[in-house]
Amino acid sequence: MAVTSFFATTKRKSHITPRRVGGWILNLILILIGLLMFAPFYWVLVTSILPSDLAYALPPTWLPTRITFENFGEVFKLMPFGLLVFNSLKISCLVTVGSIIVCLLAAYAFSRLKFRGRDTLFIILLAALMVPTQVTVIPVFYLIRVLGLMDSHAAIILPALINVLGIFLLRQAFLTIPKELDDAAKLDGAGHLHILFRIYVPLSWPTISALAIVIFQAIWNDFFWPNLFLTSPENMTLPVGLVALQGLYASGSPAVIFAAISMVLLPILIFFIFTQRALTESLATTGLKR
Repeated sequence: MAVTSFFATTKRKSHITPRRVGGWILNLILILIGLLMFAPFYWVLVTSILPSDLAYALPPTWLPTRITFENFGEVFKLMPFGLLVFNSLKISCLVTVGSIIVCLLAAYAFSRLKFRGRDTLFIILLAALMVPTQVTVIPVFYLIRVLGLMDSHAAIILPALINVLGIFLLRQAFLTIPKELDDAAKLDGAGHLHILFRIYVPLSWPTISALAIVIFQAIWNDFFWPNLFLTSPENMTLPVGLVALQGLYASGSPAVIFAAISMVLLPILIFFIFTQRALTESLATTGLKR
């Protein structure tokens, strides 16, 4: 009787259900989609280490047999790559920190402070998400020129400090925090800034970290605004420098251009791999309370 029961239990556990098969098929589809999305970056990386005579090969070489790193050295000869990295890192870090501070202050005001027209102003602010960036080019350009900030990093940093999506995400996260914490802190004599940075920031840290990752990546990869405002080679960022390199080296080997692209993409890809868990978890747990 015990032997029969054991075999029945084993058979029941090894039974393949349609739900399990569906899960396997879904995982296989997701793996194939992931490989297709990674294929262009892999092609760029492989081409960057190929000799010049193989860079134009059709079909492209997916498994290189000859490897050279001369293309990376050629990048440093043709452009001030280190300076461009410093400029991009400087702008990205300043915008990330500044934008997070502005978003924190605005989100706290829209979620906890009571003033006339608060909800109407917030709706108008959200409406700005539906306005394409290109629509604001002329007024922003005119304002930057009037302020005398043309061809300076401030022309990139200042307009990027206002992040409507970040304000919305942090406001939603703040609304999930019980107001009783505010009342207890006020009884101890805490002001609004103390409540914000001692209570709200620690409790909303997953959302803040996710927002910081998104902002940093967006500014690091941004080409539109730097190309519009920066003209001096010593002030250019990496995306603008890559386009300049492409125009300068158009008749040369594409492996050199791909080497520069891979050096730009690889750090941000590694950064995203190590931070993707925090990004997905924080966005999944962001409150939707109104």
